[in-house]
Amino acid sequence: MSYSHVIVEADGGSRGNPGPAAYGALVRDPATGEVIAQEGKTLGITTNNVAEYSGLVAGLQLAAEYAPDASIEVRMDSKLVIEQMAGRWKIKHPDLKPLAIKAQSLAPFGTEWTWVPRAQNSAADALANNALDGVPIPLKPEAAGPGPAAVQEPSDLQKALQGWGAQAEPPTQLIFLRHGETPHTAEKRFSGAGGDDPALSDTGRAQAAAAAEYLARIGGVDALVTSPMVRARQTADAVAGKLGLEPIVDDGWIECSFGDWDGHTFAEVQQKWPDALNAWLDSTSVAPPGGESFDACARRTRSARDGLLARHPGKTVVVVTHVTPIKLMVRSVLQAPMSSMFRMELRPATLTEIHWYADGLASLRSFNVQPSL
Repeated sequence: MSYSHVIVEADGGSRGNPGPAAYGALVRDPATGEVIAQEGKTLGITTNNVAEYSGLVAGLQLAAEYAPDASIEVRMDSKLVIEQMAGRWKIKHPDLKPLAIKAQSLAPFGTEWTWVPRAQNSAADALANNALDGVPIPLKPEAAGPGPAAVQEPSDLQKALQGWGAQAEPPTQLIFLRHGETPHTAEKRFSGAGGDDPALSDTGRAQAAAAAEYLARIGGVDALVTSPMVRARQTADAVAGKLGLEPIVDDGWIECSFGDWDGHTFAEVQQKWPDALNAWLDSTSVAPPGGESFDACARRTRSARDGLLARHPGKTVVVVTHVTPIKLMVRSVLQAPMSSMFRMELRPATLTEIHWYADGLASLRSFNVQPSL
């Protein structure tokens, strides 16, 4: 069977730290909740952190074997491993660096790193403890028979169909606001990081004011974050004036860099750089000459998103940013292929709202909503 997306659940532990240690890892189909493959093995005498990283490596290896073409979300209750693999914490201990490098080599582009409470990682924890206790662990779990043992946690898809309101914890609500119009926007010119960085036009300022009025009417905003680019800062200033919030500048939300193409229209790029443009359209791993690929931008914005979710759990945050970061957030939530980036359009000063829940689920609530001028 072919899988387009899987969840890797991993854990590890040491009885003594250091002491007898083992790891548990499994690969799950999020659509059905089925465990595709699992593994639990002892490691001899080592530490909790080494055991946790070993579980991560084992889980990624299982995913590569049983779902080689799938995108991956890793769920672990180890804050250390998740934060280090997401690039937000440095890896200082020499015993962990080789394992982290191995895990990075196994994790496909776009892998999502999700911390979960220990109670939500019980399957991987049980595999590690069973290995330590000498309980045989089949690689492919047998189907459960009738009775209480057959009761499973609902899958992500089932939970989504049951309604997001049933979630126990309130979601973190991110409202993405694209900046208002600039001269480049009106002329449909590439306008990325490192380019001219134009200011808002008169129309753009009116659009920003309309968005600010709309956000003030709905209320309930706890924080305001903005890209450092001029057009985003000006849009954020309009919102700040209405909400009474101080904008927090975050470089993670800057627009993708289009390098040599900056300031040119698509037609001009097609004429001057036809081969480079075709390569860029064929693969999101390809960057414009002197610019940044969509894949690299996705890694940057994912890290920025994870930072917001960690700092503002259960809160509402307005993020003033650009076309590419917003498209990447939407693509991630919908688990759509990266090529979907070329099939989304966002008007200036429009709002896109996404809710992220504590268990890693996310819901697209609105897209490309434009407040009236």
